[in-house]
Amino acid sequence: MFGRKKEEPSAQSVVDQAHAVAPEPGASKGAPTPKRKDQEAARKRPLVPNDRKASKEAEKVAIQDQRQKMRQALDTGDEKFLPLRDKGPQKRYTRDYVDARFSLGEYLMFGALLFVVISLIIPTTSAGISYVLVGFWIMFLAVFVDVFILSRKLRKRLTEKFGEVERGSVWYGCMRALQFRKLRLPKPQVKRGQYPA
Repeated sequence: MFGRKKEEPSAQSVVDQAHAVAPEPGASKGAPTPKRKDQEAARKRPLVPNDRKASKEAEKVAIQDQRQKMRQALDTGDEKFLPLRDKGPQKRYTRDYVDARFSLGEYLMFGALLFVVISLIIPTTSAGISYVLVGFWIMFLAVFVDVFILSRKLRKRLTEKFGEVERGSVWYGCMRALQFRKLRLPKPQVKRGQYPA
């Protein structure tokens, strides 16, 4: 009375029949369905390879190859193999824009080194050291103003070209402007004055 009718097929049998009737996406009609154990065996890979030494060597070679490609990309600017921090059209535009302009920040490290050398030569009690210190602070302030102007111009250019500024792009450009041009990575791909369109 309250039980199921024996004539009605069960839900599981309906699902099984549907799977049996529906063809595999890649299989042609009439081809037998592969057995589960065969498919599982095809997908199985050992967690630990049989020849560990050969596996380690292959992995080492692959890592060295990847590093070599990355080094070449840093020289040529090839977008495919650049590190993640340098990838993207906005980062590329930022690099080209910074490399095209003259930045005071390029010479900040040389100025700091010169200040250290002079402070070692001139005694701290003499009046000359105060002039050196004032000169260093003036240079530092000039670099700060230059980087501030660069950040404003770069933000404006990126907004005009791409519609919005990707997070970190302006900071990326400011940090690049503080590096000596020949030591920048990825290496500059444009000459001075050759601003990107």
